[in-house]
Amino acid sequence: MFKTARSRLTALLCGLVLTTACSAASSDKSAAPFTDGNEYVTLPAPYQRYSSSGKVEVVEVFSYACIHCAEFSPYVDQLRKDLPPGVELKQVPAPFNDAWVPFARAYYAAKKLGLFERTNDALFDKKFKEQYPINSMDEIADFYASEGANRGQFMVIANSPETDAQIKKDLALIQTWGVDGTPTIVVDGKYRSANIKDFPQLVALTKWLVQRELNADKGK
Repeated sequence: MFKTARSRLTALLCGLVLTTACSAASSDKSAAPFTDGNEYVTLPAPYQRYSSSGKVEVVEVFSYACIHCAEFSPYVDQLRKDLPPGVELKQVPAPFNDAWVPFARAYYAAKKLGLFERTNDALFDKKFKEQYPINSMDEIADFYASEGANRGQFMVIANSPETDAQIKKDLALIQTWGVDGTPTIVVDGKYRSANIKDFPQLVALTKWLVQRELNADKGK
């Protein structure tokens, strides 16, 4: 049985004080391979998307601190290639607790420095396959420096007010979506993955929900 890393999300009113620990194509309903309330849930309206691009949006809520996300990462890489035109895949780093916040900071610093594509799987491999100690902000910065980043510049971006604001925004959206585990998929801010048995099923569900949204757009 596939299990996500779970955590109860609690945001305090001041700053980035985050508590709790890591845990964590048919329109015919009779023929649907997935059931609302089981493999996925329909979120309450008004639906809140991550972006306003106008494309059908697939969001993976993940963390570099989550071993399940490391295992799912190759599936995400393939899914990004397989999604049809008019669909975009985005990732949101989950700041579930104090231990996960540095990894969220690292994600945004890597994106801004143009290092994400080259280092995404490498960070997972270093931390989980090689069992290299990467937990603190300093250790994370050392990793990115080894991948060619300017360490000082990386740290400035990772700890900037802009990154603080983005992490707060991410947390609010994750709470709105009811995400309490990683990896979780959210499609168009409307559907959230729920009781999934394995990664292939999560990919299949994502593609099915995407096609459902594309069909709905055609019908407008």
